[in-house]
Amino acid sequence: MASATALPTFSPEAHPARPGVHSQRSAPPPRLRALDGLRLIAALMVAFYHFGGRDGEIGQAWGTSPARQFPTASQLFAYGCLGVQIFFVISGFVICMSGWGRPLRSFFASRVSRLFPAYWVAIILVTAVFALPGVVYEAVSPSDMLVNLTMLQQPLGVDRVLGVCWTLWAELRFYALFALFVVLPGASRQRIVLFCAVWTLTAAVAESADQPLLDIVLMPEYAPYFIGGIGLYLVHRDRRDTTAWGIVAAGWLLGQHYAVDRLWHPPNPDFFSFRPSLGIVVVVTVGFVAVGAIALGHLQWANWRWLTVAGALTYPFYLVHEHLGWVAVWVLHRSFGLPSWATLAGAVFAMLVVAWLLYRYVETPLTPRIKRALTSPRRAM
Repeated sequence: MASATALPTFSPEAHPARPGVHSQRSAPPPRLRALDGLRLIAALMVAFYHFGGRDGEIGQAWGTSPARQFPTASQLFAYGCLGVQIFFVISGFVICMSGWGRPLRSFFASRVSRLFPAYWVAIILVTAVFALPGVVYEAVSPSDMLVNLTMLQQPLGVDRVLGVCWTLWAELRFYALFALFVVLPGASRQRIVLFCAVWTLTAAVAESADQPLLDIVLMPEYAPYFIGGIGLYLVHRDRRDTTAWGIVAAGWLLGQHYAVDRLWHPPNPDFFSFRPSLGIVVVVTVGFVAVGAIALGHLQWANWRWLTVAGALTYPFYLVHEHLGWVAVWVLHRSFGLPSWATLAGAVFAMLVVAWLLYRYVETPLTPRIKRALTSPRRAM
């Protein structure tokens, strides 16, 4: 897994005071705290997948396959990778909300200041930990680590410091498309509907054309989730908007297709897990329904303040949980001898603590400073 925000990030700007009713007023409404909670749930899904739902490097940490550590739960954890698709739906909703009525410079500043501070520190932290004596995982070269700081390692074919950064590359491309075709000319319902329609059609063409450049730009595999999230924000503005519901339906129909196409395989004892196609469809559907319930205001009762903190921890947790989690599992399970479930809980808790430290001492001071630096007018020479 992408805000996942990348990852998607929540902003209270530019959405109406009453869910489902279009409003021209610009007064900031109450924060959608349920969306923060859903983001954390999606991040935990991805974490359980990385810790217990697949083979690979995590097997070195456990000392054996996670399927032996969690004979039954590992098959459920295998669905956790779909947390990324849920992230992308949330991202479509949030980016449409935060980009509406915002000039391009402000939109650019908000994305850079939100994504990069914690990301830079996570890159340095994971590289440093992997370089420690006794850590079995190999750090990337200094040159590759420096390239990783740009978030462009994926298209350049450079070794990744963070396994999850492929989702950030998808997020960056979505931001670029949305900025170029919606924010720059000025967001409006008509322009956003046209953007969704054209992107849906051209992404389908890209899938059939087998042209790498089109695949990179249009992201047919991920476009339906972003588009579905945008449609859900239009529903949030006006629940009677039939066109918006059509955009959501198209995003869901195509999204479940790509999820099944990429994640399903025939039953095979040599594979770590088997995800029936119906299970994949159900998880994708639950993600759309959850964001839809928030868009329609059905989860306004979930307005606890701690959900705001949960939302703030989601992005740094997502960044560090996989690779540092391997080390945490190794230490807790193989050095301290904790049982499997205690190790899993301890690793998740440890990554949440690291996420809080990144939020408190990196994002809180640096995000507003970077945003001010990028939005303040240039001084005359």
